[in-house]
Amino acid sequence: MRILSVVGTRPQVIKAAALSPVLRTRHDEILVDTGQHYDEPMAGTFFAELGLARPDHSLGVGGGTGIGQIAAMLTGLEPVIERERPEAVLVYGDTNSTLAGALAGARAGLPVAHVEAGLRSFDRRMPEETNRVVADHLSSWLFAPTGAAVANLAAEGITDGVELVGDLMRDLAARIAPEVRDPAALRDVPGVDRPLAPGGYHFATIHRAGNREPDAIRAWAGLLRGVARPDRPVVLALHPGTLVALEASREDLGPDVLITGPLGYRASLTLQLHAAAVLTDSGGVQREAGWLGVPCLVLRDTTEWGELLADSGGRMSLVGLDSARATAELARWAPIDTGSAIAAGRVERLSIEPAGAAAAIAERLAAGESSR
Repeated sequence: MRILSVVGTRPQVIKAAALSPVLRTRHDEILVDTGQHYDEPMAGTFFAELGLARPDHSLGVGGGTGIGQIAAMLTGLEPVIERERPEAVLVYGDTNSTLAGALAGARAGLPVAHVEAGLRSFDRRMPEETNRVVADHLSSWLFAPTGAAVANLAAEGITDGVELVGDLMRDLAARIAPEVRDPAALRDVPGVDRPLAPGGYHFATIHRAGNREPDAIRAWAGLLRGVARPDRPVVLALHPGTLVALEASREDLGPDVLITGPLGYRASLTLQLHAAAVLTDSGGVQREAGWLGVPCLVLRDTTEWGELLADSGGRMSLVGLDSARATAELARWAPIDTGSAIAAGRVERLSIEPAGAAAAIAERLAAGESSR
């Protein structure tokens, strides 16, 4: 089958790195990068680091409002579809690129395949929730990562084309995690000006649109200041848009919150594995922290990964932007006096079983092709 795959953000490049090599053994893939994460540090370097072929088409859409991005992506995708004449369009996740790809494919009369179908946070204030719901209802193949995702689709009356395939990101994490066991890699983290030791720091990422609002910035800045210490700083990897909003707010993070720019995939896994704990509003980092066995504080009130939360044994918790709750959870799961021993034990026990999602998706697309 000739498949047009649409990516545009770092998490989507990660997923494509897991799926694309397998997909290309059975199908003819054309890769389109919308440019939603539009600079080399945000997404471009991921192509080289993860061995993913450079895009066949780059739309160069980045910045601006969400609606403006989607409109520009639709305008850019239409002639690509006309020129390439794919038999299907494949989209990943829940971003503006996901919605644009699904809409463009459906308007062209093509079947749409949605990877990570069925996830729900049940919070329509999040644009990601709208994106994933619409993409699901436009899709012919719905590749669900969890049983809960399958149940969510059934509750919305979607059962045809639904396949439980597992989590693509788990496949990639299983492949790369053994490469980051050595804490010596902490010496090479870009932008961090003090030594990092296993269990001697927390790792944080913040990028959601809601966390760029002034009140939210004030809250999470206070939370990070409250948990950061000279002997256990917070390494904060910031999306450029979040950094701009932070600078505009003039909020002071204090001397023990160490800001670094967007990180490569291996650097991010390294920092997660050897951290005392992870604090994040990212769906992808939540999952990676869970597979690595790292305590994870989710800086949101809801999550689309409810099964992971339930299966964490309490190591993952929704704390929102509540500083007192975050401090209590860290005292419980990442006490100062045992941090290095906990981190060392985690590395010793590290074992991530791949999900086999890439092979399942490629196979089901081939079976769908033969029955059409």
